[in-house]
Amino acid sequence: MTLRFYDTASAEVRDFVPLVPGNVSLYYCGATVQGMPHVGHIRSAIAFDQLTRWLQYRGFRVTAVRNVTDIDDKILAKSAASFGPDFEDEPGALRNEEWWALAYRYEQEFLKAYDTLGVSRPTYEPRATGHIPEMHALIQQLIDRGHAYPAPDDSGDVYFDVRSWSKYGTLTNQRLDDMQGAQDVEPQFSNRKKDPRDFALWKGYKDGEPTTASWASPWGPGRPGWHLECSAMVTKYLGTEFDIHGGGLDLRFPHHENEMAQSQAAGHGFANFWMHNGMVTYAGEKMSKSIGNTVSPAEMLELAPPRVVRYYLGQAQYRSVLDYQPTSLQEAAAAVERIDGFLTRASRILPDAGSDSSGASVPEAFALAMDDDLNVPQALAALHETVRAGNTALTDGDLGAAGQAFASVTAMADVLGLNATATPAADEPANTALGVLVEAQLEARAHARAAKNWAASDAIRDTLAAAGVVVEDGQDGASWSLKRG
Repeated sequence: MTLRFYDTASAEVRDFVPLVPGNVSLYYCGATVQGMPHVGHIRSAIAFDQLTRWLQYRGFRVTAVRNVTDIDDKILAKSAASFGPDFEDEPGALRNEEWWALAYRYEQEFLKAYDTLGVSRPTYEPRATGHIPEMHALIQQLIDRGHAYPAPDDSGDVYFDVRSWSKYGTLTNQRLDDMQGAQDVEPQFSNRKKDPRDFALWKGYKDGEPTTASWASPWGPGRPGWHLECSAMVTKYLGTEFDIHGGGLDLRFPHHENEMAQSQAAGHGFANFWMHNGMVTYAGEKMSKSIGNTVSPAEMLELAPPRVVRYYLGQAQYRSVLDYQPTSLQEAAAAVERIDGFLTRASRILPDAGSDSSGASVPEAFALAMDDDLNVPQALAALHETVRAGNTALTDGDLGAAGQAFASVTAMADVLGLNATATPAADEPANTALGVLVEAQLEARAHARAAKNWAASDAIRDTLAAAGVVVEDGQDGASWSLKRG
């Protein structure tokens, strides 16, 4: 067994060897709870859930930490707007909502989405506001080591001195002088920062902000900077050096670059691997509210059952772009129906089906794919090949082979989280029944074609077409989907 993952910091796929044999420490960035979860949040959570499940399958004890950023400029701004005349009555918004109540309410929305889509709860899920003393300690370390400084005015701000750390920019392979902010600095910071790119570790209290969003500190009342929060929390739960730090590709800079700089400047080894999942696009374009091409997890769940949405969001290799098309959920539904059709058919035919499948092994092709930087597309190909083989074995009466396929499919679906979603949608039993019937017809058609009984083969295809089932023949046999529209 050789696990290999792509490490953003070294820009190469490397062999993965945990710092502590048999144990894996994983931290991945969770949500800033200032609004409803978007599809990018959920794709990231599913990607790192797949990673966790695969590491556990490989026998590792995984300590997973996913933070909650519950204090932030946007949270305060949205709360303030709810008290003012410009309040926007968006879905779920509440008037006169304190910032901490707003953050908690949206945190629950994220948890509901995670649970519905089968994302396992992490070992720990710390909130930023619960770790202020740890943040103070880290800031003082950085000041003492000459990498941070309080602002020279009376603002109460404390900044990380990027020029004091020669390795700044190494995560994203950038030169400091080429980074954004090289020319200008915002007027309000002109007498505070040594360099325009210095970032806030502590933000002093400003007039007009709620006093409840301010904590006492050696530098005056205020609140933590975003980048500092993660460094303090990961160190508390996983130590100064740990195995994997993950998050969305959009967090590489400046968030993760700043995290790495301040942690290493404090003397911490920090993350051994950096893993970033790709973005979700809409018909090849970046999703944007301004052009109206966004789709939310809630909207997806109105169109398809949770397992179908999970399948879609988890079907690509985690580092690649996942492109959403109007037919994406329909295609995912057809794939899930094929899996369910075989499992239901097998459970009716096989004696004791599933009674001893909990410890079943996945096929070698699936394991090799997952070991190779979580190559989920290849793993899914192995899953569907096993479904086809299992259906053939059922048709041929080879119950031994069918039972082995049943156990393998169940094991693969468990690893991918496809057996872990919340209560299925009301129409999912109907979809499963449909899958059983269609697969049986396709098996009968395959036998007719093997016997060169083309009339019978065409008759089956025509019958399915009349029922709205589209059959496509390929090198690996026939596949099917439902005709839409």
